[in-house]
Amino acid sequence: MTAPAPSGARRRTLRGGADFPDRRPAPSFVRFLPLCLGLALAACATSPASPPPVPAEPDRMVLTPVDFSSLPGWTADRQNEALPALRRSCARIADLPPGQPVGTDGSGGLAGDWLAPCGALRRIADGDPATARTYFETWFRPYLAANGRTADGLFTGYFEAELDGSRTPAGPYRIPIYGRPADLPPADRLKDQPYPDRASIEAGALDGKAPVLAWVADPVDAHILHIQGSGRIRFADGTVAQVGYDGSNGHRYVALGRILLDHGKIGRDDTTMPTVRAWLKGHPDEARVLMAENPRFIFFRFIPGDTPIGSAGVALTPGRSLAVDPRFVALGLPVWLATRDPDGRSLCRLMVAQDTGIAIKGPVRGDLFWGAGADAFDKAGRMKSSGRYFLLLPRQRSTPVALGLAVPAAADGRS
Repeated sequence: MTAPAPSGARRRTLRGGADFPDRRPAPSFVRFLPLCLGLALAACATSPASPPPVPAEPDRMVLTPVDFSSLPGWTADRQNEALPALRRSCARIADLPPGQPVGTDGSGGLAGDWLAPCGALRRIADGDPATARTYFETWFRPYLAANGRTADGLFTGYFEAELDGSRTPAGPYRIPIYGRPADLPPADRLKDQPYPDRASIEAGALDGKAPVLAWVADPVDAHILHIQGSGRIRFADGTVAQVGYDGSNGHRYVALGRILLDHGKIGRDDTTMPTVRAWLKGHPDEARVLMAENPRFIFFRFIPGDTPIGSAGVALTPGRSLAVDPRFVALGLPVWLATRDPDGRSLCRLMVAQDTGIAIKGPVRGDLFWGAGADAFDKAGRMKSSGRYFLLLPRQRSTPVALGLAVPAAADGRS
């Protein structure tokens, strides 16, 4: 539920910035599939803890209407905690013409369909879970999302990086956090105009050609900032600067865990971000060489305020903002998530789709924003769970719900 992301709004904003070239809406058609409630609406408490195989290129989404009473854990959540996130999305949709489709495929209906639900939201207090629950039950209908083969998908996490830094290259602070170079081509032209890769940039290809927003000391944490696409930099005088994604060099993203695994540095079960970070910090000489095998490089800009901005152009809410594939899920939609947290506990809660990511591809794929700090890093880095989600769409629509969606090839996304 959003207008096109403003320039500089990220990916996966946070897990890694990304460019999303404009895409033409894909054809859609109504498709209802028979649903076995015992399978499709499995209780949150019994969701499998390990992720299922994820199809390499899912090409369609199938939506099946269900009742709120079928949503795992619906009555146990504090839905009011998601209201601030939805309010931000509603503020964005208010700027759209009523007849404009919501989302690249129009899966969210038309902007005018959201005027009544968003208007009613202004009369709802944030502090009452029961009132919030009634609001969603009144104005929305849930739809189980599937990829045409299964409703199960992979859910991971991301966080906001925090680094110590300096405004000048002094002492240990020698790693530049670059702003957008003046000669960086638009995202849709990067494939035709190759830009220097990470190794070249780290060797000095942009010296004097791109602004430096800050200097940091740790190359591993600087790389993680690139992966997340947004973060905070703390300076010695006590001030904190928020930086956010402002473009990439257009090269493909290669995960650090995959690089270490391919080189035999870690085992297949050790590819979580905390484990990868610990290995890299423990092997600094090898780390610089191996990290350069991820050719993608992210550029940043200063962000006003102290809250990261997602691809939907609104501030993210820890624990309630979800990164999705916008080819299938319109940014701004409320989404009911049923999965497990990194410790294997049931995680059933109302989310709002407000971000994207280069690794977040497919009809049933999500990335949960955990916030900032050590605890958020730990949870985000370890989360890799099977789960399902349900899209909450306005009950009153001027167009039918598009159930069964074919899409173009995957677009570029957050790092």
